[in-house]
Amino acid sequence: MSTLRLDQFASTPLTTQPFEYLVVRDFLTPEALDAARRDYPQVPSAGSHPPAGLKIEGGFKAVIDDFYGPAFQQAVEQKFNIDLSGRPLMYTVRGHCRARDGQIHTDTKSKIITVLLYMNDSHWNSEAGRLRLLRDGSNLDNFIEEIEPAGGTLLVFKRADNSWHGHTSYEGPRRALQFNWVTDQAVVDREQNRHGVSAFFKKLLGRDTMTM
Repeated sequence: MSTLRLDQFASTPLTTQPFEYLVVRDFLTPEALDAARRDYPQVPSAGSHPPAGLKIEGGFKAVIDDFYGPAFQQAVEQKFNIDLSGRPLMYTVRGHCRARDGQIHTDTKSKIITVLLYMNDSHWNSEAGRLRLLRDGSNLDNFIEEIEPAGGTLLVFKRADNSWHGHTSYEGPRRALQFNWVTDQAVVDREQNRHGVSAFFKKLLGRDTMTM
């Protein structure tokens, strides 16, 4: 049985302006969310971490496997009217947020589709750390939509030159998975290596270093 509520995804309208995105709350079944949160890997520091350095197992792995399955890819292709065949999928894991995280950006041009799945409690008890989808690249208050990073909430958007997003300063636990369909395998190798090297030095030095 799938951990993903693809019916919810299919029935959610696609927002097309100023860029293409949709938000699906409660995207995981309640049982899947509980299991994935229970088995969420120990993330040693802030920033994005590739799966190679983490313990991926149990309910958490079941969710990852379903994201890599053909049904989810087909759902994304249909919703965004895009062909992702031959495009690699990669993911990274976050467990902690630094005060300087959340700066406004659009994602790199090598990323075609970005998927964010939050794995926090069912309610986010802070006004900070809520992702904002923006109308421009300079003003966090000029937002189209503000997304509570509650457990099971999914955001999918097509990367564009104006797909601006960011969040106000927050420091503390903030669990999120990021999946990306990218242009080619070289991007996967480069990004996973970059995140892996960054994580290694953060652990070695015992402090955070700047990441995207």
